[in-house]
Amino acid sequence: MSETQKPMLVLGIDTCGPAGSVALARLSGGGLELLGESAIEGRTYSATLIASIDQLLKANGVALSSIGCIVVVSGPGSFTGVRIGLSAAKGLAEGADLKVVAVSRLEVLARKADVPDAALDAHRHEVFLLANGGELLAGAADFAGVDPAPVRIAVCDDAAAALIAAAWPGTELLRVGPPTAGDAISVALPRIQAGDFADVLLLDGHYLRRSDAEIFGDPANAGARR
Repeated sequence: MSETQKPMLVLGIDTCGPAGSVALARLSGGGLELLGESAIEGRTYSATLIASIDQLLKANGVALSSIGCIVVVSGPGSFTGVRIGLSAAKGLAEGADLKVVAVSRLEVLARKADVPDAALDAHRHEVFLLANGGELLAGAADFAGVDPAPVRIAVCDDAAAALIAAAWPGTELLRVGPPTAGDAISVALPRIQAGDFADVLLLDGHYLRRSDAEIFGDPANAGARR
């Protein structure tokens, strides 16, 4: 039996959205069993993420050294949330010599609705969009360039649903709950089984948008501050 076929405990981390979560699952015999999942209130990630992970592991009688892989949602989403989740995953992985798989929150949302396309609120009248196999930050002017428009698209928030409905009235909106760390582990399962792990030293956020510091520090965007 190969290493990836042996029973493995997997820790999931998602701090990219307005609310986050951590999850613990067991991979055994090609199947996945969710052992526990805990929600994390948005805007508290820096103060509560590590404690939430510790509580989840203790509730299941699991030591960090018993974890075989960490699945972290690397974005797109809140800059702060993405960075906190990645920093935690990298710190835990380096400290305990754990493997890591990074997944896109858009991919997780699409898989949850069992469709290839998905959209998430990106604020500023824009969405993070997965369409036709690619991901982008899209505003009203960008939708016309997506050809063909999705037939069905997964959404989990009102803002993204409204923008998609206005841009593509013929596209069916599939409303599902926000993606969670448990959902992320399910999406990462084939990569874990294939041994397709990230290089922790090179692991970075999947932002799709530049930070406010980059935008407002660019002289070409000076008008945006007025």
